[in-house]
Amino acid sequence: MSQPILELKELDVFYGPIQALKKVSLYINEGETVSLIGSNGAGKSTLLMSIFGQPRAADGQIIYQGVDITHKSSHYIASHGIAQSPEGRRVFPDMTVEENLLMGTIPIGDKYAKEDMQRMFELFPRLEERRTQRAMTMSGGEQQMLAIARALMSRPKLLLLDEPSLGLAPIVVKQIFSTLRELAKTGMTIFLVEQNANHALKLSDRAYVMVNGEIRLTGTGKELLVNEEVRNAYLGGH
Repeated sequence: MSQPILELKELDVFYGPIQALKKVSLYINEGETVSLIGSNGAGKSTLLMSIFGQPRAADGQIIYQGVDITHKSSHYIASHGIAQSPEGRRVFPDMTVEENLLMGTIPIGDKYAKEDMQRMFELFPRLEERRTQRAMTMSGGEQQMLAIARALMSRPKLLLLDEPSLGLAPIVVKQIFSTLRELAKTGMTIFLVEQNANHALKLSDRAYVMVNGEIRLTGTGKELLVNEEVRNAYLGGH
């Protein structure tokens, strides 16, 4: 069996005296879409940020492509093929769409910038319409598309997405997940942190459920969609 592209082993993470993650172990295989679901404050975003070393793991290991990156710099991690679209979008507000996309090439240089930007415009046609517009003047959905596209500009081997549907209208959420489905079909490896369990589980090959900083359940997306505990806690019993 091939080695996972990312593996977390017994990860402990603290914020000061408070333990945010407790002995978290999970893995992601190349080409898989894996989601991490759980309620607000469960530790999901902390887990994603800890992969980039912010905050650093107090104990345990983060293995990426067979290399222990637990104590590597954020720059090392970004330049070796992991990209993150953070929670709350965090685009550069005063920059145009094109300038934001170019910022995504920093880890790898701008050799492929022109062709990759064109690819982003094909993936997100709305961004092409807004290419010279400042990010701060765009809608939340457009900013989310821009944040994902910016992450993709570094040609990642592993894409981390933190709450891509947060605060967006249902129709926009549908558009975002439709695009993620297209990305998954190209073989992109995606690790998705998401409160919208219904969308996340339908998209995912496998998923983990986090409660109070611990992994409580794991299974395929289909298995967890019909799991009674998951349905009652995260899918409104539907």
